[in-house]
Amino acid sequence: MTTRYHIATQALTITAILFMQLMLTSCNVISPENDPITYGENYIEVLLSCDKAQYAPGEPVQLSLSKLPNDRSLTITYRHLNDIIKTEPLTSLSWTWQPPATDYTGYMVDISDSETVYASIGIDVSSSPERFPRNGFLSAYGKMSNAEMSKVIENLNRHHINYLQFQDWHWKHHHPLAGTAAEPMAEWTDIISRNCYKTTVQGYLNEAHKRGMQCLFYNLAYGALQDAADDGVEEEWYVYKDKQHKQKDFHQLGSPFKSSIYLTNPANTEWQQYIAERNNEVYQVFDFDGYQIDQLGSRGNLYDYSGNPIEISDGYKPFIEAMKKAQPDKRLVMNAVGQYGQENGIAKAPVDFLYTEVWDYSNYSVLSDIITENDSWSGGKRTVLAAYMNYDWGKQGRGYFNTPGILMTTAAVSAWGGTILQLGEHMLCNEYFPDENLAMHGYLTRAMISYYDFAVAYENLLRDGGEWYGVSVEAENDSISFCQWAPEINKIATVGKRQTDKDIIHLLSYRGATHLSWCDSDASQTEPDLLQNFNVSIPVKSNPKRVYMASPDYQYGVSQTLDFEYKNGTVAVNIPQLKYWTMVVVEY
Repeated sequence: MTTRYHIATQALTITAILFMQLMLTSCNVISPENDPITYGENYIEVLLSCDKAQYAPGEPVQLSLSKLPNDRSLTITYRHLNDIIKTEPLTSLSWTWQPPATDYTGYMVDISDSETVYASIGIDVSSSPERFPRNGFLSAYGKMSNAEMSKVIENLNRHHINYLQFQDWHWKHHHPLAGTAAEPMAEWTDIISRNCYKTTVQGYLNEAHKRGMQCLFYNLAYGALQDAADDGVEEEWYVYKDKQHKQKDFHQLGSPFKSSIYLTNPANTEWQQYIAERNNEVYQVFDFDGYQIDQLGSRGNLYDYSGNPIEISDGYKPFIEAMKKAQPDKRLVMNAVGQYGQENGIAKAPVDFLYTEVWDYSNYSVLSDIITENDSWSGGKRTVLAAYMNYDWGKQGRGYFNTPGILMTTAAVSAWGGTILQLGEHMLCNEYFPDENLAMHGYLTRAMISYYDFAVAYENLLRDGGEWYGVSVEAENDSISFCQWAPEINKIATVGKRQTDKDIIHLLSYRGATHLSWCDSDASQTEPDLLQNFNVSIPVKSNPKRVYMASPDYQYGVSQTLDFEYKNGTVAVNIPQLKYWTMVVVEY
């Protein structure tokens, strides 16, 4: 199994090389041939913005437009799904909207004239973030100005990130705070010997909290560095490769890392108390909202100090429970590496949502399987996937993400009710979060904003309950073929979900796909062709009251009411557009 510190036997050797490349050289530029966007087109101007990632019921929303798209009369429309709540003329570049006070509700605000939609934005009104988690990250804490930090957080806010991981911020795994709570250090080095500054960590916390984000500090559940004994870590707390406690289990690291990482037993109550006290020191200095707990996956045969065989994942649930008992008001999330320890441990523990690091690249159905497993095991907690895209491509040096691969995977995960940990100071391409070898083209940058807006505006359809069902869609045009999920090359895969008064049918296009591996590791996935104005028939349970569609690839995600004809248990409708993902909603 693999995690951010563990890629088989070579994880951090590769990581160290990548890090040194980033610091010392600019590498060769390589571009995926099939990405339709040209180099240099990576700047976009965001027209419509809001002041927070999430709003409490009753809280006003501050909206702003960067410029007028034209000199016509423009209208602001406020929507919930396909219902218009209110319209009003645009009279200023900044204004306030008071959304309905209904909790856990997504809205869309768009700017249009009589012919064209120019911009939209999703708005999440939720009293707590765990129902609709959207996870982002930070990965570097060098000397930064307030303006630099504000720019990073502003971008994450525009993607409605409501949980923010602070990766690689800490001093030592067993002693995360540098110094003491009474006298914290102003500067320290992280695991790979990078300089970190207290002013930067605190500055990021301040900026994120202004935007309503929950900030979690990263650390392993069971990591200790080689000097841990000097800081009070006992030999009896470790896990061992032998019954005689002569060989500690450890993850070997070399220069420029400060130390290898030695594993303690997460089920050991004295270790739990020790690390809870160290975490309390963190909370006394930094206003973190919780703890993002990591692991290293399956470790093979292990023993405690007394020589008893143990399965390290058996300690995950008691460890999480101990952390919650120590700090009841703090939020907890734990990584399940390849689902290791998830079913009977993490999923049953007091975590806000389920977080899975995915290492099976075989096909897109791997992602849907994880999400539905997590739903079942946890009783409905939402899923965030750490699913690193263009993995092998990113190791070759500096280049660009392959847009079709990113959007196909983002669409699939979103349709199944999950989200992906993707965005921080840059987009992730592997488990070493500071690695920014790959950048986004302008088209992908714009598309990601639309996809996150879509996930927020339609969260009550995508992530708010319902039963999955198989739906057989047929096209009037013989050249268009459908299949029920899982995907097939050159076909449109359908995913159906049934809520009390509506059916939600996702159309996910794999027409022209070169492969069905979600990771698109070598950045070879190809762009699907654009389908416009094609007729389909969809089986339904009764004569609908209304049918509408929406797509993050079309009209900035604004919903479109569709004319339909009902006959013999099916509705016939015309789909205005399908590129990567179109959602059809049938209301009864």
